[in-house]
Amino acid sequence: MVCDMSRPPEKRNAAIEVKPKRATPASERKWLEQLRNRYNHRRFVSPDPLEVLYDYETPADREVVGLIASSLAYGNVKAMLPAIRTVLDLLGPSPTDALRTTMRRTLARRLNGFRYRFTPGSQVAALLAGMKAILEEHGSLNNCLRRHITSGEETILPALGGFVDELSDAAGSSLAHLIPHPRKGSACKRLNLYLRWMVRKDAIDPGGWRGVKPSLLIMPIDTHVYQTARWRGWTARKSANLNTALEITAVLRELCPDDPLRWDFAITRPGIHDGVKIGKPARSRTRVHGREP
Repeated sequence: MVCDMSRPPEKRNAAIEVKPKRATPASERKWLEQLRNRYNHRRFVSPDPLEVLYDYETPADREVVGLIASSLAYGNVKAMLPAIRTVLDLLGPSPTDALRTTMRRTLARRLNGFRYRFTPGSQVAALLAGMKAILEEHGSLNNCLRRHITSGEETILPALGGFVDELSDAAGSSLAHLIPHPRKGSACKRLNLYLRWMVRKDAIDPGGWRGVKPSLLIMPIDTHVYQTARWRGWTARKSANLNTALEITAVLRELCPDDPLRWDFAITRPGIHDGVKIGKPARSRTRVHGREP
């Protein structure tokens, strides 16, 4: 079953329905499409680490930039963006070429003195060294992940674990905070966000990877997604862990089997851009969880 979104789009400033008393797959899909029609535009991206990927034209550079940006995507977005750009500036106009041609010790020296919250320059240097080794071994990060994908898997989770193992081994140092392993129960929000950026392609996600189906992706669970999922009844779990992410993804996969992350970006935007509190009426003109005054 492919999700059918062939209906004419809603008007841009149309009111977005409040949750019906009895939610059905059709009513949930309609509500999610209303959100997507309202928010799935690049003017709603900033501030977001995703925006740095738009500066790079080739998938080869985007996959390197995306992993750097997603791994540092924790804490306050206004603080993380300068930190991400600092690392990227050290790599020059083509981060992939820089990794291929720069020695590990040179990368470490360039990052000496860098720190973003819990992440010292030495850990970022280890991540870059791991990526460098994978590029030398597989040609791309995309190829590395693809070799861990086996037929019959319902999600990307087993392949993601293999990818993290290989990256950590190549780094020669623990990347536990930057690149958490799914086997430890983490929702792996930043890694799943990275996969969304690289696998999906639409007005928001630049894509570029081949051989990875969007249907395998797992929902990146942040505060906005988790609160929305609890409010809509997609999960009753009390913590935003990996099981919660899988449960929410399963609900969305029923609504759109080929692309369960179709609505991820739009779900996060009301809270970020319009200050909407989940389950309460919004004060702006466009009502996301309430009615027009």
